[in-house]
Amino acid sequence: MPRVTPVEWARRVRAERDHRRLESADARVLARLDRLGPDWFLVDLPVGPGFLAIGPGGTYAVTVADHGRSRVLIVGDTVQIGGRRPPYVIDARLTARRTAEALSADLGRAVPVTPVLTFIGSGVISFHGLPRECLIATDRELDRLLLAGGARLSKATVKKLAEIAEEQSRPAGR
Repeated sequence: MPRVTPVEWARRVRAERDHRRLESADARVLARLDRLGPDWFLVDLPVGPGFLAIGPGGTYAVTVADHGRSRVLIVGDTVQIGGRRPPYVIDARLTARRTAEALSADLGRAVPVTPVLTFIGSGVISFHGLPRECLIATDRELDRLLLAGGARLSKATVKKLAEIAEEQSRPAGR
């Protein structure tokens, strides 16, 4: 068995901790979304921390970002957390676009998917201009944001989209 250096050990411990934090953040958001009711379906995305919310208000690709106690500054498409600029808005849009393409290919017609970036943490979030084509919410207000979409999709459409999304999220061979 090869000997692990202290640096490798520290990197592994940090990666495991970050992974646990993201899983915990996802679980908190999903627990909060139980308030949406039976007309909404939540499907795990195959990659990254997030999920697909399908309901009467539309189809939303929700990306979860845990910022802890750090201050978040949002200026248009740029998000700055603790001096760093992670590509959260770009990633949220990319996830939504890929999801829309996959759903559209299976359904045979265009399916719009709205990207939503959800922040979890107790730090202050400051806005100086909203990003284009991406909704931003905290975990506490995400359910209200999704319900604000109204009733644009019928129950049959929601159910069909949820079935297709569930099918796509399953690993191949199952």
